[in-house]
Amino acid sequence: MLGQVETIPEGSHLTLVRPVHPTAVLVEVPHAGLEVPSEIVPSIDAPPDGVLRDSDLYVDELYAEAPQRGASMLVAHVSRYVVDLNRAADDVDLDTVPDHPAPRGVQPRGVVWRMTTDGRSLLRRPLTFAELEQRLARFHRPYHAALRGELTRLRARFGYAVLLAAHSMPSTGRVVTTGKLVRRADVVPGTRGGTTADRRVLELVDAHFRDAGLSVRHDDPYRGGYATAHYGRPREGWHAIQIELNRALYVDEATSQRKEPEFSELRRVLGELVQKLGALDLG
Repeated sequence: MLGQVETIPEGSHLTLVRPVHPTAVLVEVPHAGLEVPSEIVPSIDAPPDGVLRDSDLYVDELYAEAPQRGASMLVAHVSRYVVDLNRAADDVDLDTVPDHPAPRGVQPRGVVWRMTTDGRSLLRRPLTFAELEQRLARFHRPYHAALRGELTRLRARFGYAVLLAAHSMPSTGRVVTTGKLVRRADVVPGTRGGTTADRRVLELVDAHFRDAGLSVRHDDPYRGGYATAHYGRPREGWHAIQIELNRALYVDEATSQRKEPEFSELRRVLGELVQKLGALDLG
């Protein structure tokens, strides 16, 4: 038995698994989902290759052992093309929602994307504020209610909680200053300059991946998104770290197919990390 599985609430397209023998760790996977609900389909032009490429493909499977290792696990099943759960609710620009009363976003990939990462148009037309609110109410708010609720429950039980925000990244990216295409590190832990988690969490994560023979670069190019920044409150007993995995470690980026034995080996490494985080005493 891996744990107690809950869908919270009905129709919200997320799953929460609680382990039989819990620790203070919660693994959240906001971007592995591929579902596009039927009512969203007419409003977007989602290229099938884009849905795969712009998801954190297989990350939920990479961390599937987390409940066995003592961690709660929250997984969203809806595609990031529907709503980006690692963005704030008001992270939207006026080109996406022209009648938004107080938009905070300035780029095309906020809480609702109007453009894919390779520059293709995604929204067939701009959304109304009412339509945005419907998406937030159905997908964004239930996810964060479940996330916040589980962190609160864990802190009440253990005195603190550790959030591992599980993500993946393309193997290469362009240097901002030069535009040169370079290979990224194998693992990028994001803690916004070490501010969202206790130093012991950072040191454990760093040492674990380096001991596994992987390269590590903190906060570069990802410093941690909305969940890490919002829930990373060490003084309040919430410790958050975002972990970006280089996709070339476990997937053929041209075909989106898993690579073996690399996939299974990385899954083992991640399971051991979750177990070590659960054994860490931050009380």
